[in-house]
Amino acid sequence: MKLMLTKDYDELSKCGADLIMAQINAKQDSVLGLATGSSPLGCYQELIQRCQNNLVTFKYVSSLNLDEYIGLSPEHQQSYRYFMNHHFFNQININQNHTYLPNGVHPNLEQACIEYETKIDQVGPPDIQILGIGANGHIGFNEPGSSFSSYTHIVKLAHSTRQANARFFRSIDEVPTHAITMGISSILKSKKIILMASGQQKAEAIKRLLDGEKNEQFPASSLFDHPDVTLIVDKEAYELVETENLARC
Repeated sequence: MKLMLTKDYDELSKCGADLIMAQINAKQDSVLGLATGSSPLGCYQELIQRCQNNLVTFKYVSSLNLDEYIGLSPEHQQSYRYFMNHHFFNQININQNHTYLPNGVHPNLEQACIEYETKIDQVGPPDIQILGIGANGHIGFNEPGSSFSSYTHIVKLAHSTRQANARFFRSIDEVPTHAITMGISSILKSKKIILMASGQQKAEAIKRLLDGEKNEQFPASSLFDHPDVTLIVDKEAYELVETENLARC
């Protein structure tokens, strides 16, 4: 796992955008694995600016998102399809017919999982996959206890995850209880992985990750099974690691 330590979230976002832009410029029809939430948002904003300044084009790019809430239509303002359209796709020159998310309103959700895993294999796997990390170590919506051998599946969201996401809803009662997510094995199909972490609220998770112990109770530790992972972390998220290292000197 390669480590890029940045001074703050803005620098973290630019570093992530640099890696993604380099990937697209090297291969115009790259497949991007995308995430939602606050971690990649600054990176998307940076890529929008670069696209609008003709530094990168998404004309031939395809994308595969990690996950989607169950029960929210694509038009719902808290669905991940809406998030991606609003915060990224609508502002770049990507063909939105080539942007894919799990179908959280499929009449047969088990079939939706099978179809999405098939789509990952047909379109991808991603040349580069963006990930955030939850305070409990989740990646995508793979909560603690998720099998490292899992593929796209239905997951019941941990209370801590719903609490963290409640800021986007009027109350936690409105946060869906289940989602469809790429499984850990689905994620590990990606050729390259970028894991972004910013802020003190991620410090415990980053410390635990860099302790290096693989454990299904900490899903992000599965990334040690991948040959090309870059962790981009700012000083606040790295704080506990840094303090511990200083204490050893």
